[in-house]
Amino acid sequence: MQFEVGAVLEGKVTSITKFGAFVALPEGKTGMVHISEVAPTFVREIRDHLKEGDEVRVKVINIDAQGRINLSIKQLAPPPAPAPRQRQTARPAASSPRPDRFEWSPRRTEGLTFEDMMSRFKQDSDEKISTLKKNADGKRGGGSYRKSGRY
Repeated sequence: MQFEVGAVLEGKVTSITKFGAFVALPEGKTGMVHISEVAPTFVREIRDHLKEGDEVRVKVINIDAQGRINLSIKQLAPPPAPAPRQRQTARPAASSPRPDRFEWSPRRTEGLTFEDMMSRFKQDSDEKISTLKKNADGKRGGGSYRKSGRY
């Protein structure tokens, strides 16, 4: 049997290390499931998910130049169910900092060409840079005191 990337196989966990689990595959081959490929959730300790002798279904995800077979269990597991969203209780309007369904930044780009949008962006950017430069010059004292040589 030729192993190919993407093949799904049955195997038996033969040993567990802190970085992964070794799985005996058909034809006397051995592959390794890295700790990051054990479960769809964070795995701190592999022994919480697997033990030696477990029968597992694995997917071949890589075969390197030395012939080592990298396996995954998590790619065959169903995706975890999304966490239920908690509904926020309705607040009185006075305590809410923002009204619901209000568009805070109106779409100013509707109907504009790309060139018009770039022109507007450049103009806004130039104005902001000039304002920043004015403020920075004011904080440095305008340079008149330093130019006089009196410190």
